[in-house]
Amino acid sequence: MNPETRVDELAARGVRRSFRKNQLLIQDGDLGDTLYIVLSGRLRAFAADTHGKEITLGIYGAGEYVGEMSLDGGPRSANVETLEATTCAVVSRAALLAYIAQHPEFALQMMARLIRRARLATDSARSLALIDVYGRLSRLLDQLAGPSQTDGSRTIPDRLTHQHIASHLTCSREMVSRLLRDLQAGGYVELRERRLVLLKVLPQRW
Repeated sequence: MNPETRVDELAARGVRRSFRKNQLLIQDGDLGDTLYIVLSGRLRAFAADTHGKEITLGIYGAGEYVGEMSLDGGPRSANVETLEATTCAVVSRAALLAYIAQHPEFALQMMARLIRRARLATDSARSLALIDVYGRLSRLLDQLAGPSQTDGSRTIPDRLTHQHIASHLTCSREMVSRLLRDLQAGGYVELRERRLVLLKVLPQRW
């Protein structure tokens, strides 16, 4: 059985709940014992300091889940909010453990997903230390863009605001706006229906 089917089966054991846009579902440091499986919409995991500066840790859509790292009984390790109206299956720790007891291979799937997220976190930390803001922006846009079209362009499917991008890069919104404005003037990117389109390969340096 494929991983998506397992997640669907687990979601069926949860309580279906709908959340409005920009609603905080999980707060860093709180105790919690529930897993949120996204049925529709999108969630953003992020960390923030006491001054309100944020860094985005990940964006999760339908079929993905968040909250598994607190299922050991420890505090939540990040904040999670909705980016749009979102519906989730909220699964308790007891329901998750019962499901794993019946389907132990699902625990291996969870471990594999945690390893991927840990690798991404390591990669992000390396980028923050070794790559300048433009380099991080170029890398992020390349990762988010879809496959090349017949004209060579690539579209980023999500409608990302400059603030969302800045949170990914841990820089100011103004810096992101300036870089994107320069890239547009240079004919490298354009905005179509509020979505960024990469018209050609971005330069290595700016």
